[in-house]
Amino acid sequence: MILHFAEAQTIFSRCTNFYGAFAPIVAVNAVTLPTMKEIYNTDDVMRHFGIYLMMERGLSRNTVEAYTDDVQKLLDYLGDDRSPATVTEDDLHNFLSGLHDVGISPRSQARILSGIKTFYKYLKIDGYIDRNPTLLIESPRLGRKLPAVLTVEEIDQMIAAIDLNAPEGQRNRAIIETLYGCGLRVSELVELRISQVYADDEYIIVEGKGSKQRLVPISQVALGEIQKYLDSYRSKLTVKPGCGDILFLNRRGGKLTRVMVFYIIKGLCELAGIRKNVSPHTLRHSFATHLLEGGANLRAIQQMLGHENITTTEIYVHIDRTRLRQEILSHHPRNMARSH
Repeated sequence: MILHFAEAQTIFSRCTNFYGAFAPIVAVNAVTLPTMKEIYNTDDVMRHFGIYLMMERGLSRNTVEAYTDDVQKLLDYLGDDRSPATVTEDDLHNFLSGLHDVGISPRSQARILSGIKTFYKYLKIDGYIDRNPTLLIESPRLGRKLPAVLTVEEIDQMIAAIDLNAPEGQRNRAIIETLYGCGLRVSELVELRISQVYADDEYIIVEGKGSKQRLVPISQVALGEIQKYLDSYRSKLTVKPGCGDILFLNRRGGKLTRVMVFYIIKGLCELAGIRKNVSPHTLRHSFATHLLEGGANLRAIQQMLGHENITTTEIYVHIDRTRLRQEILSHHPRNMARSH
């Protein structure tokens, strides 16, 4: 959305007429616009945000337009059925991951995030939201075009650092093998369901961004670790209502969060002596990099990562599943090691 200055000036003029006892400069600070709780239309929210930037922040026209354009990107991502007031930290992480996936540079990601942070700061100030979901969202590191990549040896070191005598040990091992073996986003991992794992056919159904589904081949190594987890740790849990079909659970029987997975991976890297800045997305990127280095077809990798606009699982009925599975599995280090 672009705020037209003629419109802003008209509103400003009406406000200063109402506050006629004040000089124009004082009136800028004295104007009281409708509170966010009185505004229910997203277009109105954006319009008043633009006025806030111009009047109270004193930003230039280009900066105001850039900020509103950046916020509009988030609104487009949310769709018409989502209000900006309902956005969570997970939504923002997924949005930023999408920017990365389509090739937006870290510097541009940081600029977009800056505009969104300013927007939510404004929503908080105006009383439309009680909690600012952007406070814990970190800007991407500038000057680095690609995230860190782990070597196969480093991933093996992470897995070796897992204490299988600990209650969550087998679960964490299954998590690492699934993240690395399937190239999943962490949001996709925590939403993965038991009913979406087809062990006999060696693939899983993944629900990605926008509830789009795709088939992802999974190695026998990962399936083996998942089965051990199901037979040991998970079978002993008292599962919370609504989580019966969720694959990876916490010790209280509830669904794992993205943050929990982040800390699991960070902790394993520390134990393994890995000094790189590692996150769940690092395993996804390592998955793609190792496949490409092993000679896998780039088109197949893009399909695995979910970069295509695949809307329903039925589309895959017309795809040669065996060829896709073998294309990926034959080039993945886990399966190449088993063949020797």
